Amino acid sequence: MLDLILRHCTLPDGRRDHDIGVRDGRIVAVEPALAATAAEEVDAAGQLVTPPFVDAHFHMDSTLSYGLPRVNQSGTLLEGIALWGELKPTLTQDAIVERALAYCDWAVGKGLLAIRSHVDVCDPRLLAVEALLQVRERVKPYLDLQLVAFPQDGVLRSPGALALLKRALDLGVDVVGGIPHFERTMGEGAESVRLLCELAAERGLRVDMHCDETDDPLSRHIETLSFHTQRLGLQGRVAGSHLTSMHSMDNYYVSKLLPLIAEAGVAAIANPLINITLQGRHDTYPKRRGMTRVPELLAAGVPVAFGHDCVMDPWYSLGSGDMLEVAHMGLHVAQMTSQAAMRQCFDAVTTTPARILGLEGYGLDVGCRADLVLLQARDVVEALRLRAHRLLVLRAGRVVARSEPVVTRLDLPGRAATLRG
Repeated sequence: MLDLILRHCTLPDGRRDHDIGVRDGRIVAVEPALAATAAEEVDAAGQLVTPPFVDAHFHMDSTLSYGLPRVNQSGTLLEGIALWGELKPTLTQDAIVERALAYCDWAVGKGLLAIRSHVDVCDPRLLAVEALLQVRERVKPYLDLQLVAFPQDGVLRSPGALALLKRALDLGVDVVGGIPHFERTMGEGAESVRLLCELAAERGLRVDMHCDETDDPLSRHIETLSFHTQRLGLQGRVAGSHLTSMHSMDNYYVSKLLPLIAEAGVAAIANPLINITLQGRHDTYPKRRGMTRVPELLAAGVPVAFGHDCVMDPWYSLGSGDMLEVAHMGLHVAQMTSQAAMRQCFDAVTTTPARILGLEGYGLDVGCRADLVLLQARDVVEALRLRAHRLLVLRAGRVVARSEPVVTRLDLPGRAATLRG
């Protein structure tokens, strides 16, 4: 006797009419016409069942703070940074916790059950760090929250930032962050990468740096990050987030850079919604798209994930926690509209970020944790096209969110129709 069977599922790899059996929170069978009984059975009716969505890059300490202390009227990166600087002194731990928990509710409803959030450590109170550590424990039963110690104002540029970052790690923050392009000089940026990678190697931690989030083609800290990753034996534990300067680099330099990144085992995390919005602001026309070279990175063997980055905060007034919206934007910006490329974009919000975060028991194989999402779509491409409705979200085999199918009934002269999705 199993706890649950999902019948007649379509799987992300294209297999159809498969059943998924669950016992004790784990997947115990994935096969056609599973000959077993269960306490509960759900008929997926040929619709797509996938592992949960994973957001590889987010800022939960600022989420849902839109309008505080005022609205970003220009919608620019620099006004957003200024607004965050104004807001930080007025923050309270309770307010951060309340907003973060509200966002986690949104996430679960969208089938997003794992998030890597950067948390600003350039505050002597470490208010946001303590708040998100509390949130991490509270949501652990239903959502994996991984925290990055992020020196927003520069680990060398901001007085005391390095000591604060180490304190955050001592408190239990998971990952070492950085922002080399925001240091005072290119040299200090490179030094910050060396220092932070050595700190991560010393502590046995992962690294995820905001790297080259600029239109400047001479911002090349990803090269330094790749070098120190290989030098220190950190392969498979390091990610460069944003990498937007790569969209402005000449092809000759990139032809050298891509193999270096791949050889070092560094992953890339693009943030399509925010990169396309904030980059290229100084351009007239032609106007740069802003997002890093996703197809080229993938072709070179570099793992690429997509992140949401911001939702209703000083930098971005939109967003809903929907990783299919992120992937939908990503495939358009990167012109990844072949069938294979669209599947890669789906992977960029599911399996690839799960590997980058080092999530254990993730996937649809026997033995994996039964974290599952039933989508109102017949395959991966349709899920991306429709930003498919989430019908069921399961955590360890237990339903944590459900909703009714979206159905529109038309009553037109001489023609009646029902539209689904």
